[in-house]
Amino acid sequence: MTYIQLILLCIYIIADYITDCVFTQRGNRKIYLTCAFEFPEQINKYLCLSYKKRLFTLSQTFINNRSTMNFEINENQKMIADMIRKFGEEHIRPKMMEWDEAQTFPIEVFKKLGELGLMGVLVPTEYGGSGFGYSEYVTAIVELSRICGSIGLSMAAHNSLCTGHILAFGNEEQKKKYLPKLATAEWIGAWGLTEVGTGSDSGGMNTTAVEDGDFYVLNGSKNFITHGKSGNVAVVIARTGKKGDSHGMTSFIIEKGTAGFTSGRKENKLGMRASETTELIFDNCRVHKSQVMGKIGDGFVQAMKVLDGGRISIASLGVGIAKGAYDASVKYSKEREQFGKPIAQFQAIAFKLADMATEIEAAELLTYKAADLKNRGEKVTKAGAFAKYYSSEVAVRVSTDAVQIFGGYGYTKDFPVEKYYRDSKLCTIGEGTSEIQKLVISREILK
Repeated sequence: MTYIQLILLCIYIIADYITDCVFTQRGNRKIYLTCAFEFPEQINKYLCLSYKKRLFTLSQTFINNRSTMNFEINENQKMIADMIRKFGEEHIRPKMMEWDEAQTFPIEVFKKLGELGLMGVLVPTEYGGSGFGYSEYVTAIVELSRICGSIGLSMAAHNSLCTGHILAFGNEEQKKKYLPKLATAEWIGAWGLTEVGTGSDSGGMNTTAVEDGDFYVLNGSKNFITHGKSGNVAVVIARTGKKGDSHGMTSFIIEKGTAGFTSGRKENKLGMRASETTELIFDNCRVHKSQVMGKIGDGFVQAMKVLDGGRISIASLGVGIAKGAYDASVKYSKEREQFGKPIAQFQAIAFKLADMATEIEAAELLTYKAADLKNRGEKVTKAGAFAKYYSSEVAVRVSTDAVQIFGGYGYTKDFPVEKYYRDSKLCTIGEGTSEIQKLVISREILK
């Protein structure tokens, strides 16, 4: 809506107030008008029709503008994307295969990302964060993952899980204590929900927290925990009630060094090898009640809300990996020649690239739509599942086609697409498998 239209709308609204006209918006988006003043019939009819016509047009413009997503990339997003590309070429790309081979978690890189404000993207400035919204957050993950999925994954897990959980459900004292350290990467965060016997069935967890005076005593273990060894603090969900009771689990903030709290085996993974994944072990770990987040029994509900936002993170990760594989494929197909011409000129390759580009575009739109809803404080359960499910599967399809375009070279570690191929599969598993996303989506659409 232009400023002139806004001024006109205000004038008409004032006039409406004077004549005590009542406007109601119905489900079919038509505007109805009735006048309370007893004008002569012809004048009253003229006023009502005139106002109706003008206000309907302006109101529809206003309504449509409010409900339409803005597809423009804002200046913050442009700045973040440019900054990450430069940072990645200098600090990530030269060593990422070395980290991948050795399964090295490059903590120094995350310290530098903290200096750039990328480890507290969503954290308000009052707690030492960047104070951006989800659109900027998505851009940051996409651009990092476009270079290296492992770095994108660890950055996303730190921001949306541990840090995001404290931001959403911590009390003021907890926020002031932990968010400034997490937002600057002075501390690295971990988040513990999954267990060996309870992956998708997280409600059936076995890790318990038993009340003992001013403390809770935790026993059990968590599995597949990002930053389980290197993390300085972890948000852990443990059972305080009956097994299977969605209101029988509680969230705890546990610092590294707490007695009875240790890390276990480090996983030897197919992909995302530079993103650390380990066990967390609790052996009579005493945690003070001041470390409880929210109410006793709210842990599972909190975790599901955290995962709603976390799925936007994984969707972004999938988009970034797909873009990286696609970029490499386009470049290679223009350079590689067979039968006297670049393979990009063969329809078999060109059509693969067309499919890849189309699916990436669709995945990106779903992801930014979910981010937009999150920014506006609306429910994102369905939109987040849409984005996570589709983007994850696109990442796998695009990286698979990328390997095919590279042919034999795509199967070697001399070229980048085999890493995108290995990294992509995690997107369909972590923070809710593709099957769980279908379950979430089907429940939402059948309500």
